[in-house]
Amino acid sequence: MSETTAHAQAQTAHVEAHTGQQHPIRLYLVVWGLLFVLSAFSYMVDYLGIQGYIRWTLILVFMMLKAGLIVAVFMHMAWERLALVYAILLPPLLVLVFVALMVSEADYTILTRLAFFGATP
Repeated sequence: MSETTAHAQAQTAHVEAHTGQQHPIRLYLVVWGLLFVLSAFSYMVDYLGIQGYIRWTLILVFMMLKAGLIVAVFMHMAWERLALVYAILLPPLLVLVFVALMVSEADYTILTRLAFFGATP
């Protein structure tokens, strides 16, 4: 009798493990809508003729918002364990920090060269 109960529990656990999470279709439709709106805003930056740093800032902000929505919802990061989220998202963020440090160092190097070696790089 206990063998049958253990077998039934194992089958139930197996079925539950493979069914996964079910998210409402409304969530995905809302995210698709938001992605469409953010893309429209990104295209509006070009259509309105915004120039300079504000253009690139707006485009990058819209791109990051779209990437965040895609990662959170379609890659299911919003429902994963925190350790898995850190394992997937932390390395690219650290690479971006290192790139920012390299940009800062490059600016410092070019300014130092200009100061000591003349006006032409």
